[in-house]
Amino acid sequence: MRASRRDFVKFGMAGGIAVTLSRLGPAQAASGPQPFLVHETLPQASSSSPATGRIDGVAKVTGEKLYASDFRASDMPGWPALTSHALLVRAHDATHIYEGLDLSRLDPAAAPDVVVTAADLARLGVTVPAFYAGDLLCPVGETPLYLGQPVALLLFAQFDAYDRARLAFRDGGPLTFGRETGPLKRPNYAAYRFTRVAGATPEAPDLYAPIREGWISPGFTESSGRPIWAPLPVAEGGAYAQGARHGEAIRAELKAAGPGVLTLERDFTTQSVDPMFLEPEAGLAWYEPSAKVLDIVLGVQSPFEAAESVATLLGSAQADRRPTRIDAKFAHVGGGFGGRDHTPFPLYVALAALFLPGRPVRLAHDRFQQFQGGVKRHAFAMRSQIGVDRASGLIRAFAADHVLDGGGLANYSASVAAVGATGAISLYSVPKVDVTTVAEHTRGVTAGSMRGYGTLQTMTALETLIDEVATTLPLDPIELRRRNALPPGGRTMTGNPFSVSVRALEILDKLEAHPIWRDRALHQRQARPGRLVGTGVACAAKDYGTGADCSLGAVSIDPEGRVAIHSDAVEMGNGIGTALANRVAAQIGRRADAVTVAQIDAFDALSLRTSGDPYAISQAEQDAAARDPRWVPAISSPTSASIGAHVGTHAAAEAARVVFRFGLWPAALALWDIGPGDPRARQWRDAYWQGDRLILSGLPPLALGTIAAKAHQQGGVTGAMTHAFSRWAWAEATFGLPGEDWTADIDALAVRRGAGGFERIDRQAVAFPPTEYNRIGTAFTSLCGTVVRVEIDRASGALTIAKAYSVLECGAVLVPQVVLGQAQGGFAMGVGYALLETLPPFEDGPGNGQWNLGRYVVARGSDLPLHDLEIEVLPPLSPREPPKGMAEVVMIPVVPALLNAIHAATGHRFQSLPVTQAMIKGVLG
Repeated sequence: MRASRRDFVKFGMAGGIAVTLSRLGPAQAASGPQPFLVHETLPQASSSSPATGRIDGVAKVTGEKLYASDFRASDMPGWPALTSHALLVRAHDATHIYEGLDLSRLDPAAAPDVVVTAADLARLGVTVPAFYAGDLLCPVGETPLYLGQPVALLLFAQFDAYDRARLAFRDGGPLTFGRETGPLKRPNYAAYRFTRVAGATPEAPDLYAPIREGWISPGFTESSGRPIWAPLPVAEGGAYAQGARHGEAIRAELKAAGPGVLTLERDFTTQSVDPMFLEPEAGLAWYEPSAKVLDIVLGVQSPFEAAESVATLLGSAQADRRPTRIDAKFAHVGGGFGGRDHTPFPLYVALAALFLPGRPVRLAHDRFQQFQGGVKRHAFAMRSQIGVDRASGLIRAFAADHVLDGGGLANYSASVAAVGATGAISLYSVPKVDVTTVAEHTRGVTAGSMRGYGTLQTMTALETLIDEVATTLPLDPIELRRRNALPPGGRTMTGNPFSVSVRALEILDKLEAHPIWRDRALHQRQARPGRLVGTGVACAAKDYGTGADCSLGAVSIDPEGRVAIHSDAVEMGNGIGTALANRVAAQIGRRADAVTVAQIDAFDALSLRTSGDPYAISQAEQDAAARDPRWVPAISSPTSASIGAHVGTHAAAEAARVVFRFGLWPAALALWDIGPGDPRARQWRDAYWQGDRLILSGLPPLALGTIAAKAHQQGGVTGAMTHAFSRWAWAEATFGLPGEDWTADIDALAVRRGAGGFERIDRQAVAFPPTEYNRIGTAFTSLCGTVVRVEIDRASGALTIAKAYSVLECGAVLVPQVVLGQAQGGFAMGVGYALLETLPPFEDGPGNGQWNLGRYVVARGSDLPLHDLEIEVLPPLSPREPPKGMAEVVMIPVVPALLNAIHAATGHRFQSLPVTQAMIKGVLG
């Protein structure tokens, strides 16, 4: 039996296939390949845990093998040594019938060993997971559904042949097309309407709100496929008609507003862009026919989903190719930004191995292929209307219509449309709101999850509109925002308040006092000859979480006091391993010596079960399912939606609390010779760590190693694993532990005593958040404001960002360096989106396979204020305030702040992105 087949842990069944992961043993001898988990465990086993900084920092800067693209078959113990290669061929034409491949056009030295077509997939009997519904490979004789749709999978035993073919297919030459059909038409992916009418006072109930009435969609469409938003005089769709009547009344009020109300109506368009993560998608797989086991190595944001999707894909395959077990391993991810969450790429990696049995196969995109096939940010077309009372500066009403280009497959288009719409009024208190949104199918490259998730587009349109309102009234832009800022407890556009701190006024005060803003008029007057100077400001409130997020975490401590953490969260440049180590250290007193992430195999002792859709389940269904002590609404979440700090570390932090309370604390009491009747025995909340020493007032400090040794000697709790679920609030459950019924924000628990194994403890009671919370648009939010000063060369239109300042709040800061890095990276991404990056939608865009960084311009150091970017993070309001997600919000206000600064310099408002040098020069004349 091979080393990599030992100690399999089953975490579920999908498609009738056991989905398992290898719990790999200790490192091999130095002369042999290291087990995969040794590469992925940080800090490296050969080094001690760093006291500060990122625990993955040394491994990354020294080039350790961490990422999926780093691995070859020779790196995997027990695998055949040679790696074969796969090439995913994509269509560059979506208006003609695809007639197949003409391989005679290839150099004989580039001939593939195996060609996989749609017909081969049909013979294999694959089942496409519902999320990826459609043809994985376009059948011969049909028009590709979208540009970049895969048409064939070519497999090569030798790298040289693969590399020659990769270059030959770059211009699509071997693909043949016939009769012109025009693009295929498919139904829109989603259409929603969000309408809220507040009561007469802030305290009064809303007259109409989605949180109470539910989310609504129109039931009728025009012949073009566009929704009919007006309420129709028919019996069907009564719920929609009720909301639509309120929405139409808001729009009528805006149209009929008198001279006391300033009304503006503006169009704004945003472009498609690429996530541009550092590591293009890559994977490695090996199917061993004799054992019927598929080994697969992937780098994705959603490990659990990827493994289940591969199992579903192959669950009904013909018997001689159908694996009975899938052993999935998940590597660090070289950047994600949402673009590696629910990506179909793992399906093709698995298929490559199935069609080249017995040989490890690597499928890895180069940058051309990533542009052609990777998911993109949605292009938006928006029309916004706003009504503002001239005397008070208060926003009376807001309405907007959004149209999203979803590209060729649905992916997350429906969700992006909803999040963009519910975030359309950002941090403002608006009593009457009506927003429609529709996500359309087109022949463009598929759009999906990406940093900002729809709110980047809608908040950019809003913040430029707010700035225009301020200029028109006139009123100071920050004062206008201050008068309309949502107060704590104020209601969002779905009718619920945020359930976390709201610090808009503090952020606005910081922006107003900063020298960039305070001295803006002086700098404009002192502009050098031939230069224009402008200062712009913008704010954003970005949600984090999805309303059905979960977390798995395990913490254990050995007799020497060494700490190990396992988590299902994914490291993708977000510093999640360091965040885990720091959050656990607050409970345990020591930074972890070993942290493994993306490890869904480490939690089998919980024996979790799930059923239904957590976003759509009824309350009765949830109540019935919750009677099973092993049931949870969802098992593992993608690392996305900025949930890393808030959700990704939560389960491990709760596990650490259990270890401390029921393992380390009883051991410390024994060392202090404090009996159970002593009042100090109940003061565990008052104890704290100074370094690795536990302190309780009046008693000698105890070293963690000494406490850990005693805990093991006593057979106390030395390890805990937990599962936690959040639907805009944490599930809460009670468990029977020694001497106490323990209630915590978790729904599953297993503990290890002494050196024993983990044993599940059935919960005695559980309260999952009510299913009506699914009507909430957002409940968790972080806020950020940005002010920038730009200088524009009047002759050329060239823009320089002279200085910038961003201020944000994100609750407890787990890793200050990561928060700073995320804000700096978000600023750079905002600059690229505002001024540089763009992808044409169709035949001239990335779907033609010709795009790379020679054509696609991202922000470089010369585009950024490298030494003049200041980031300020507000301290938490309370030591008990939990961490918030902040990776997205730091990018959003950068874009409208730049546009507002350009207007301040030029007097021209641009209503489309990106604003290029040529566009600026054009308005300067």
